[in-house]
Amino acid sequence: MPDLSVATRGRILFGGDYNPEQWPEETWHEDVRLMKEAGVNSVTLGVFSWAKLEPRPGAREFGWLDRLMDLMHDSGIGVVLATPTASPPPWMGRLHPETLPRDEDGRTEWWGSRQHFSHSSATYRRYAAAITEDLAARYGSHPALRMWHINNEYCTYDWGDEAEDAFRGWLQARYGTLDALNRAWGTAFWSQGYGDWYEVLPPRRAHYMKNPTQVLDFQRFTSDALLECYLAERDIVARHSPHIPVTTNFMALWQGLDAWQWAEQEDVVSIDIYPDPRDPFGGQYGALVHDMTRSQARGGPWTVMEQAAGPVNWRGVNHPKPAGLGRLWSLQAVARGADAVCYFQWRQSRQGSEKFHSGMVSHAGEHGRTFQEVKRIGAELALLSERVTGTRVEAAEVAVLLDFNAWWASLQDGRLSGEVDFPQVVRAWHRALWEAHVVADFAHPEHDLSAYKLVVVPQLYLMTDAAIDNLVAYVHQGGTLVCGFQTGIADEDDRVREGGMDARLRALFGIGVLHDWWPLDAGETVDVAGFHGTLWSEEIEAADDVDAVTPYKGGELDGLPAVLRKGRAWYLSTLPESHALRTLLADIAAETGVRPTLAGLPAAVEAVRRGGLLFLLNHGRDGVTVPVPGRHRDLLTGADVTDAVELGRYGVAVLEAVA
Repeated sequence: MPDLSVATRGRILFGGDYNPEQWPEETWHEDVRLMKEAGVNSVTLGVFSWAKLEPRPGAREFGWLDRLMDLMHDSGIGVVLATPTASPPPWMGRLHPETLPRDEDGRTEWWGSRQHFSHSSATYRRYAAAITEDLAARYGSHPALRMWHINNEYCTYDWGDEAEDAFRGWLQARYGTLDALNRAWGTAFWSQGYGDWYEVLPPRRAHYMKNPTQVLDFQRFTSDALLECYLAERDIVARHSPHIPVTTNFMALWQGLDAWQWAEQEDVVSIDIYPDPRDPFGGQYGALVHDMTRSQARGGPWTVMEQAAGPVNWRGVNHPKPAGLGRLWSLQAVARGADAVCYFQWRQSRQGSEKFHSGMVSHAGEHGRTFQEVKRIGAELALLSERVTGTRVEAAEVAVLLDFNAWWASLQDGRLSGEVDFPQVVRAWHRALWEAHVVADFAHPEHDLSAYKLVVVPQLYLMTDAAIDNLVAYVHQGGTLVCGFQTGIADEDDRVREGGMDARLRALFGIGVLHDWWPLDAGETVDVAGFHGTLWSEEIEAADDVDAVTPYKGGELDGLPAVLRKGRAWYLSTLPESHALRTLLADIAAETGVRPTLAGLPAAVEAVRRGGLLFLLNHGRDGVTVPVPGRHRDLLTGADVTDAVELGRYGVAVLEAVA
């Protein structure tokens, strides 16, 4: 199977989405001049070019793309060639309205934007396969081609007629019989029992709350239906160019796809990431997304397919990045395993919905601050390429568990608290590790966890029997487990487990009885011995064999356990405030032998080891002195460093030990 090294050829890929069809052809040579000046060595072509490539059904207009591919090759710039199937031409919707998706109210989503395709439409799939076939046949052996990029940010839902038929077929394959489906969905509730497969529908608009397992299965089906679209195009391009790696771009913490399942079908895992420049923990968010993407890539190199050189255009207020922040976040991605740092897009658009979304060349042009910073980043990535490309981040000793099925199930309308947001809970736990200067992997709860000294579970509302058995075995084999609230409540059919939490987990954590859940209002806290708890609390009775209890203080839960420990297993029935969670996880990590990447780090400094290099990244606005015992050379500056390094605002050092 081809991997990212085929595309990088020993260099960190640097560039971004290039949409030259938006510009007169005479602009192309000016673009190449600026690309060379900026150190760009890779561009992504064709993402939204279907209407230009196929202006009429069956027509092919490849001449402009021929010239671009040749121009890029002659200029020494590799091409990530996209299939254009994320945005069908208007003629497809006009001639084949069945290719347009419908929302849960049955309303058609028309052309005029993007992602306006029904993943289950046979007509859409036929046209998508045809344009992909012709692209692959024409360019599969082109010397500029470095990687295939299928579609773009798969995210389309569809409740239409063909999706209905496909959903019904998916359910028949999953359950086999209506009796099995009725049991899984709990259709005895509210007289929902199905007597004929044609009665089974997608979860369209309902008078009141929908069946939560029906909704969960529709989310599973949607991920699988989109994956079918990806696989169909992937297989076409792989047949024409088996030596070229294939990818598609995930969106950061996007709930629509089971990224674990999808990543197994990619040669290269790619991510689009847009932290808010005003977020004081934007660096931690980046670290989380990078750790998750690296883990989905099985520890190997991965790509930042999209980031912003400046402001985006879809927030309520779209702030630019302060000077140096884009460089910091780009080098952070490299530190955590990226072998490609790319942007959306190369040149900022002058028309269309994203004309205020930044580009590497902004409206200010080559003399603007944005392009000047892009040049600096390109030059520094070139300095690091030889020492970084193809290397791995130092093996993590801590894993954070994540399951998209658990996330989907937690979103049901009838949940206990709308204040509990799964991504924010995951982010709080990862932040605690990040602030403790501990690098973590992400893992699925059914993965082999034996390599980790510590496993943390921010929240897994839904858990399969296999996942529960895996965690129990991990602890019994000597691992340390720390688990957050609202975990192990439901089985894979979103059926509440007897006792409100699986009995195996209750025995593991020393929980005798879980009497009830006590979710907290926005801003409300509970007192716990030593800290305050947020978001959630639980009325728990400890078992006789529990080793340690930290109790609630005052209120309805006074004296009852907020934190339990039984052997190597910990359970937190609330979310400790950030400093308390950080201290707790740091102490537990130290008990297991996990140590920070580097001792004595200032609070705002992140340290990551990759391929024998030590990356130091200052996320603070103030300069700091970072103790680094021994002698090193900073690869970015060439300076010798002895025992300490000075980092300015958003400063970065990449250190190599000197004997």
